[in-house]
Amino acid sequence: MKNNRIIYVLALAVFLIGTIEYIITGVIEMIAADLGVSTSEAGLLVTVFALAAAIVAPILIALTINVDRKKLLMAALSVFIASNGLMFVNLSYETVLWIRIIQGASGGITTVVAMAVATRLVEKERRGNAIGIILMGLSSSLVLGVPIGTFFSEMFGWRVLFIGIGLLSVLPLLIIYKKVPAIKEEDKVTLRMQLSILKNSNILTALVITLFYIGGYSTLFTYMTPFLQAGSSLSITEISGVLFLAGICSFVGSKVGGQLADAKGPKFTICLGLLLQGATLLLFTLAGVNLFVLILVIMIFMLATWSISPAQQLYLVTLAPRNPDIALSVNTSFIQFGFALGSALGGLVISRTSVLYLNWLGLAAVSIALLLAMLLFKKMRSGIGTPVVTK
Repeated sequence: MKNNRIIYVLALAVFLIGTIEYIITGVIEMIAADLGVSTSEAGLLVTVFALAAAIVAPILIALTINVDRKKLLMAALSVFIASNGLMFVNLSYETVLWIRIIQGASGGITTVVAMAVATRLVEKERRGNAIGIILMGLSSSLVLGVPIGTFFSEMFGWRVLFIGIGLLSVLPLLIIYKKVPAIKEEDKVTLRMQLSILKNSNILTALVITLFYIGGYSTLFTYMTPFLQAGSSLSITEISGVLFLAGICSFVGSKVGGQLADAKGPKFTICLGLLLQGATLLLFTLAGVNLFVLILVIMIFMLATWSISPAQQLYLVTLAPRNPDIALSVNTSFIQFGFALGSALGGLVISRTSVLYLNWLGLAAVSIALLLAMLLFKKMRSGIGTPVVTK
């Protein structure tokens, strides 16, 4: 595959962005104490990042559709780097929220444009693989970024971590400047075109499934550190190890889910993943204080959740065969909406009851996703609804 090294450089940039998005999970108690806010309020730092990536980023991408993709990529990554530098300053909680919004918008633009650029740098028959490498960078942020970031945050403080990520992001920025050619979109894709697919009820239902299964995942995973601290005697270093295992399972889940979707079909993979995801959320309560069982349940939970993603994306492509990029772009927004919904509702539960009840809220969300999936697939088997074609 030509330009293979550049693709991995783009994946590195996405990895660093993913680390900044998800790192709050590992250091949420530390940030809450430093900023003088509650854990649920600190959880909003995840929510606003996700909302910015879901709403602001697609709008800005649509408005800049005629801008050279290389220039847009460099501009977004530069803003992301600068926003990380601001985190080193002793700012108020409200100001940090605004910085997270900037990080979400710039990080979201960088991620989506990186995928678009990757597809332009390889042969047509290798575009799927190029996008896969970029997404691997995102899932790797859970495997390596969050646990390593949590470990170093305990040693040097969470603010130093943001500075470190910002400095590391300069490397892909320089390589993009030197190696990526000027790229402009061949066909103009407006915001109206992106939103037009929502007129198709089948695609809209599939997107809502994404919203709820990601929401069910985010409800618990955003607050995994306080959840583990409340149900066990693990130290922050030991929790970093658990998060590392969870990250590995997310990486494996993505790969297995893609293979299973090819072998058994996306519908089978989605239903199986949702069933396992719901079952593990129920088992969190039954695991009790048994640490071995708890870690095992977390591993299966991550495998199940991340196995759904490639199958869900493949299914959306079948629903919009002539415009897969638009469908996947909107699905990316719904993924971020799911993260925002889950972290916000999880924070509400913590503020009203206990962190130990988060799995029940997650179970409710995943149950809705499973019910919608069963209804959608039954409808499609009956021949109701046709793939959408956006002009």
